Amino acid sequence: MAILVANGAQLACTMGTVPSPLTVVPEPTHDVTVAPPPAQLATINDFVPLTNIKSFGMCKSLANPAVQAATTAAFGVFTPAPCVPATAAPWAPPQRVLLTGVPAFDQAATCQCAWQGTVKVVTPGQTGVVTGA
Repeated sequence: MAILVANGAQLACTMGTVPSPLTVVPEPTHDVTVAPPPAQLATINDFVPLTNIKSFGMCKSLANPAVQAATTAAFGVFTPAPCVPATAAPWAPPQRVLLTGVPAFDQAATCQCAWQGTVKVVTPGQTGVVTGA
């Protein structure tokens, strides 16, 4: 069974250089008992750059204007630039679990960055749901 993603999950971008934690903006209706307890579950709408998805260190994508500018300034020598995520669409695929009417997502979901990176879940932030709690 897939594990739903929670606040503090570790994310990685294919164009970034370091992992980054997911930040779920607190909403009391998203609190559930999980192992280890308690966790704030994420929804597919938790994709907002710098609010939910933080920097991945340096960006290595030539589709990123900042990388293009840094490379041009270095006389054509490829030069990464600080990562500022440009995610503009929800996590996919959504799960059937709804949190205040919005689908949650599991550790297999991805989110696309406008700079050609794919953001993936490295660790979901929880180990499993505790039943009967």
